[in-house]
Amino acid sequence: MNAYLLLAFAIVSEVFGSSMLKVSKGFSKWLPSLGVVVGMGTAFYFLSLSLKELPLGVAYAIWSGVGTALTAMIGVLVWKENFNVKKALGLALIIGGVIVMKLSTGSST
Repeated sequence: MNAYLLLAFAIVSEVFGSSMLKVSKGFSKWLPSLGVVVGMGTAFYFLSLSLKELPLGVAYAIWSGVGTALTAMIGVLVWKENFNVKKALGLALIIGGVIVMKLSTGSST
């Protein structure tokens, strides 16, 4: 399977697990807590598979950066958290950093 597709599965799983953290209310609700464990476990599994082909630094930058950006957007859209210029700038810097990391590899993977 394509390494970037595996990485995409890892990102979606991590965003799901992170989102369930909010719903779990400090792990006091068992079903969302199970969602955290399943989401994060699945995320690390798919991340580990993607690392068979992708450089660690690039894969982790993409995984954490895109995951952070998507989780922040879920916070804004679902939980009605504040979205302001500082948050937008922070997300832009994260995405820019991911792009720079990818460009730094100089390879086609």
